[in-house]
Amino acid sequence: MSDWSPSPRQVERLRVRRRLDNRARLVAGGTTVAVLVLLLVGLTGSPGWPRVKETFLSWPDAKAAFPAIASAFWVNVRMFLVAEPLILVVGVLVAVARGTVAPVLFPVRALAVLYTDLFRGVPTLLVVFLVAFGLPALRLQGVTTSLFWLGVLALVLSYGAYVAEVFRSGIEGVHPSQVASAQALGLSHAQSLRFVVVPQAVRRVVPPLLNDFVSLQKDTALVASVGLVEALRQAQVYSSFNFNFSSYLVAAAFFVALTIPLARLTDWLGRRYARRERAGAR
Repeated sequence: MSDWSPSPRQVERLRVRRRLDNRARLVAGGTTVAVLVLLLVGLTGSPGWPRVKETFLSWPDAKAAFPAIASAFWVNVRMFLVAEPLILVVGVLVAVARGTVAPVLFPVRALAVLYTDLFRGVPTLLVVFLVAFGLPALRLQGVTTSLFWLGVLALVLSYGAYVAEVFRSGIEGVHPSQVASAQALGLSHAQSLRFVVVPQAVRRVVPPLLNDFVSLQKDTALVASVGLVEALRQAQVYSSFNFNFSSYLVAAAFFVALTIPLARLTDWLGRRYARRERAGAR
């Protein structure tokens, strides 16, 4: 048993800290409630609120649209699950290609630069249109006409460019001494990348990568523009037949339900990485 006990000064310090924490919680809670009340009053007091309530917040319509939208949302989830690993592979390959230094690999490096510049410059919606309508028009042997797979291809092409830049920033963030140490141990440039640089870079870029994937799961709704029946398209079908927009809120609720856990995971990983960085700096 230890006979240690905090000093009076430490006890007073802890008491003051608890008092300040409690005051901060009260202030945060009070301001949050005040802002929510003001928003609610402003929203329900607007001239068009009865019409909005009728067309967007109809519980019977939301209940009727729910089963079909839930079924269609599974298409969004499948697109996300299929596209995500493919995007990671494309991102790593393009980032490594941009980091090559051998003169003989200049065409590969130039193609990687062209790819990232092109697909980061073109809006994802345009990529979806070009792939979904342009690729089947070529009538190439073996090219699928499935809107699902064409949508996945468009998302992979678009997000692969962004993720490649995320990986490249992680690779360039690794201190040059790590590469020098690896090469001093006899590793080639490729082995240094594979065993030393890329593993460190991947750990650094996990939070921004998850942020990109949060955006990706929302952008799966873009394929509705080419006719694939997913959650957004299903909500459009319901609203067209019933002249009520509550189905859009149901579809939005599904996306939010998937986004919030991913967003909190991203925040948690970011805080954990920051704690590790601070611990390493001590």
